Amino acid sequence: MTKIPTAMLVVAAALERADERILMQQRPAGKAHGGLWEFPGGKVEPGENPRDALVRELEEELAVTVESAALTPAGFADDAGGEGRRAIVILLYTARAWNGEPRAMEGGACGWFTREEIAALDMPPLDYVLLAGLF
Repeated sequence: MTKIPTAMLVVAAALERADERILMQQRPAGKAHGGLWEFPGGKVEPGENPRDALVRELEEELAVTVESAALTPAGFADDAGGEGRRAIVILLYTARAWNGEPRAMEGGACGWFTREEIAALDMPPLDYVLLAGLF
């Protein structure tokens, strides 16, 4: 019997401005899903809780500071994995308060979009699931 690796836990954020536009980030070319748009975030490291991981990821990726208490759970998406691929669980949080002006720190781009504009973006499959649950 083949052992299946533990699921990878990922966190993501829907940063929402007062005008209801949401920040989306474009993945850098050369990475998995390169060029596609996604909710910013990343992997939860061993020993890290999801909120702290998201605070860290947003600082690393967007140069913004978000207080853990400002994150509100909004939903999740999962992929059971498959042959040679780990299962993934993405936890989505919303935030309406942060410090700093978001900018793409790891290449790619970021921008503010309406709900309708987000629905028209090319995104990884699980981001469509997150979007459907968010709206």
